Amino acid sequence: MAKHLSLCALILAALPTLVAAAPVTLRAEAVAAYSAEEARQGAAVDFDAFYAIVNSAIGRYDRRSGERLASWSLPRSGPIRHINSCHVALDRAVLLCANSNFPQTPMASSIEVFDARSLAHLESRSLGLTDGSLVWFDRFDRTGLEPRWIAGFAHYDGRGGVPGRDHRDTRIELMDASFRPIGGWMLPDSVLERLAPHSASGGAMGPDGMLYLLGHDREELYVLAFPELGPTLEHVATIELELQGQALVWDRTTSERIVWGISRPAREVRAFRVPRIPRD
Repeated sequence: MAKHLSLCALILAALPTLVAAAPVTLRAEAVAAYSAEEARQGAAVDFDAFYAIVNSAIGRYDRRSGERLASWSLPRSGPIRHINSCHVALDRAVLLCANSNFPQTPMASSIEVFDARSLAHLESRSLGLTDGSLVWFDRFDRTGLEPRWIAGFAHYDGRGGVPGRDHRDTRIELMDASFRPIGGWMLPDSVLERLAPHSASGGAMGPDGMLYLLGHDREELYVLAFPELGPTLEHVATIELELQGQALVWDRTTSERIVWGISRPAREVRAFRVPRIPRD
């Protein structure tokens, strides 16, 4: 019996460890802040401008002077109710935005497309009824002729939620070039407990191939690695920064590690330099 136990111990010692290390805590460095009336849901950025986003309104601002260059809006009770985040397609000069019918239920979502310069509305792509409210999406990879998307579908406790579901049902979904689901992941408990009672309101793929998530209120950015085994993302770091949750984007116009987001209380669009994430 003792010999059998010793053999088992040797076999286990030889296996690679699959126990995730505790996430490290880091801090981002503030690099810019601009006043923007629409800075209440999220931000986006391109070479010349940044965008402030709230529900049914978008403002385009000069990223040097902070002057507003263009705007778009609809009545809050209109067909576009909750634009939470936008993604600039730099190669097409268009703004692709995640919209949902929050706080209405059943949940339904759409992708709204705007001209990046004039903010003229160009196209609406309805996703119909969705398992969760679409709150953000980003390019997952840029390989091949049809790059894939990664998207966040939010569930909530209470207002905006559906019976029998809560924030733990928040989904990170992999989608094809036409926004059709082809896979996905769940969030780890260490992140879910920090999101309650809301959800992951912002998400973006970092240049290091990891997913960066913001919640709804906390001034914390969660860094998640994709698992080698299983359906659950790995929480590898938490980055402190003065963004009160909501949506964020990586600045694809620079090689620096810069993210943009908003401060709702200050009505500001803010940029931060994010530290590199140490990995074993």
